[in-house]
Amino acid sequence: MADTEALQQPMLAVERAAAFSDDDLAALCEAADAAIIDGGGFGWVNPPGRNALERYFKGLLLVPERSLYLARLDGVIVGSAQLVRPPRNNEAQAFAATLMHAFIAPYARSHGLARLLTERVEEGARALGYQVLNLDVRETQGAAIAMYESLGYIRWGIHPAYARAAGRTVRGVYYFKLLQPGGRIG
Repeated sequence: MADTEALQQPMLAVERAAAFSDDDLAALCEAADAAIIDGGGFGWVNPPGRNALERYFKGLLLVPERSLYLARLDGVIVGSAQLVRPPRNNEAQAFAATLMHAFIAPYARSHGLARLLTERVEEGARALGYQVLNLDVRETQGAAIAMYESLGYIRWGIHPAYARAAGRTVRGVYYFKLLQPGGRIG
């Protein structure tokens, strides 16, 4: 029975992207399309098309202040998130990074990948010496809000006109998390 249970457990993995194979890029674009269609945040309201997504993701790898993390389910990319570092000229906020554009394709949800993806981004931020991780999310993303709060993110504000989606204005919810031991900034 233990062997059967092991076979049924999906393989979850998160990695920082350095390059894409053609198959990985295709899977990432498919996952992004599915998340956009499902209303899963990520900024786009309508899928921009495969060429635009490919250019977007390839371009991310060239931006020094951004790290792209890829979520895999059984070896296939099904989501991503970005760790965004402040620009060098922003010394006043050099201790804080931002988690942005996190998504898991709807067909890959409910396996714990969003939590694992968030934790890996946090680890990456800590390894780079950041003390705070900021993020924001549409109020319509109830599962994401519940997950961030369960991970210790602190809600600090609401933006009443955060985004336009499905013809209506949607509020945004803003969070931060202290990343250093003891939850302090030092």
